Formats: sequence, structure tokens, C-alpha cells
Amino acid sequence: MEREALTALWKAFQEILAWQDPDPRDILAFVYAHAAPNTVTLASSFGLEDVLLLHWAAAITPCPDVFCLDTGLLFPETYALIETLKARYRFRLRRIAPSLTLAQQRATFGPELWRRDPDACCRLRKVEPLGRALEGYAVWITGIRREQTPARRHAQWVEADAATGRIKVNPLAHWTGARVRQAVEALGVPYNPLHDQGYPSLGCWPCTRPVRPGEDPRAGRWPGFAKTECGIHQ
Repeated sequence: MEREALTALWKAFQEILAWQDPDPRDILAFVYAHAAPNTVTLASSFGLEDVLLLHWAAAITPCPDVFCLDTGLLFPETYALIETLKARYRFRLRRIAPSLTLAQQRATFGPELWRRDPDACCRLRKVEPLGRALEGYAVWITGIRREQTPARRHAQWVEADAATGRIKVNPLAHWTGARVRQAVEALGVPYNPLHDQGYPSLGCWPCTRPVRPGEDPRAGRWPGFAKTECGIHQ
């Protein structure tokens, strides 16, 4: 999209910031009404927030564009959920793979890079692929929420994302995890069974463990490291 068109779209999206406790569906409807469908993509790791957004998006626009950063290390349950969702909803799924296969990464950086330098592993398998996933798109929709991490505390419904040069839309920014879960269950949206087994947040299986009672919901990500973000949300 040309810079002038992106600037005009950003100005139009400012209206959303004035809304009071908006329904996420209204945010999605506004985005799809004001931006050409082929310029909007939904980021999905197929967690609770993501499946809820997919459910709504599929009802708002024909065949929404969805991308998944397929690291090659997602849980088997995540891959199985993807197939379940493909059978239920009509959407275009783009699986974005890292430039290096796991074997190539091992040959270049040594075995199990994620255990020694998770930031480097995330950079190779998530951050770099994100740039390719967003090529040609003006708007990306995410499931981030303010209560998830300190870095997300000030997330807005609509943001000018300096890191990617795109408009970033976070329809669930103001929702709690409990509210998301309630909506998913009420709507009967398929979700990852690991969420019922102590995994509030899901990523790559080597870097994710169940959360113990009383722990922070993100405590299960990158255990043993002072890390709560993979780097795609800055």
C-alpha cells in the first residue's frame, strides 16, 4: 500500500480510539469495512484469543486472511487444532516457516538453540518470518491483551506499529483472560485442549510448560529465563 493510502487509513482508524469499552466485533467490522480485505491479515498462534478472533472475522468478512508463524516446534495439539478449524471455518491460512529448517539451524548454531539462547531462536523462527508474513499488508490484527505482560500494558485497540511499519489492531486489548475464555465457551469455538491442562499461553513445545497454581499466566513461557515476549510484539 502506498504511504499516502496508509496515512489516510491510519487517520480513519483514529475513530476507534475514541470508543468506550468497544465490542471487539465492532473493531473488526470497522477494520474490514475501511481497509481492502487483501491488505488485512490476522496473526494467529491458535490460542484462545486467536480462535475467538477467527470465529468473529469469519462471520464478518468472506475468507479472512490468517497467518501462522509455523516454527516447526508447535505442540501436536496446535497442529491438530489447525485442521479442526480449517474444517469448520472458511479462511485463507498462510503458514510462514523460518528461513532455516530445524536441521539447518542445528548445523549452524548447534543443538537446541532455544535452551541456550531463546532470544536468538525466536529471532530466527518468529521475528524474521513475521517480516515476510506482513509483506504486502497494511494492517495486522493480533490477540494481545493488556493484562498479559508488562510490555503489553499500554496496548491500544489501534496502533501505528513502528517495528513493522503497519497498522496494528488489538481488538481484545481491554479484555481479561476470563472474559475471552467465557466467550470461546459460550460460542462453542474449538480450542486447544492444552488450555485445560495448565497452559494459559501456548508457544513452542520446548519453551512452554504448564503454569502452577498462583503463578503468572506467562510463567510457563521460556522457563528459566527472564523472558516473556518472543519479540514480534515490541
